[in-house]
Amino acid sequence: MKLQIIPSIIAKNQKELDEILSKIKKYIYLVHLDVMDGKFVKNKSLVFDFKLPIGIKYEVHLMAENPFYWLKKNIKKVDLVILHIESENLESSISLIKKHKKKFGIALSPRTLIGKLSGFDGYNQLLIMSVNPGKYGSSFIPLSLKKIREARKKYPKIDIEVDGSINPNTIKKVKNAGANKFVIGSYLQKSEDVGKAINELKRLIK
Repeated sequence: MKLQIIPSIIAKNQKELDEILSKIKKYIYLVHLDVMDGKFVKNKSLVFDFKLPIGIKYEVHLMAENPFYWLKKNIKKVDLVILHIESENLESSISLIKKHKKKFGIALSPRTLIGKLSGFDGYNQLLIMSVNPGKYGSSFIPLSLKKIREARKKYPKIDIEVDGSINPNTIKKVKNAGANKFVIGSYLQKSEDVGKAINELKRLIK
């Protein structure tokens, strides 16, 4: 199963978005966009009319009470949509995603059990939050490793992505638990040499 390092972006305006993209874009081909509506989580991100450069693929992680409204406006900008199982109106959102022939994934917040996935199908990946969602820099939740192991045992062929406090101290543990996609936020944003930081993470999961 392919291993991927995926930088994430939280941005409150186009200037922040452009600055972060300019820092990372020459090192990657896939970006994880964090959308926050201020309701599902306290913070807000990418709720403005944003523009994205071409030549990069984008997956969007929708931390929104009702993701349908954001999707209706922005779905053409992204390649894959990740919906929180705890969100409202999922059926309408999934129907819209399928209408536009996009791939989608399902995200689980730390307190949501793997068993909640029963009855869902058609998704291309599972995102397990290893922090409480909503901001950069939150502490890694060790119980996430148990959830990753459980998910890998139950879904041996699906991509399992982990998001939250992934850095050189945690990435190998997460990989050994069964994850194959790793969302990197604050560690890369704080790095003075993004290329070097990404290479170090890749080395640790080889």
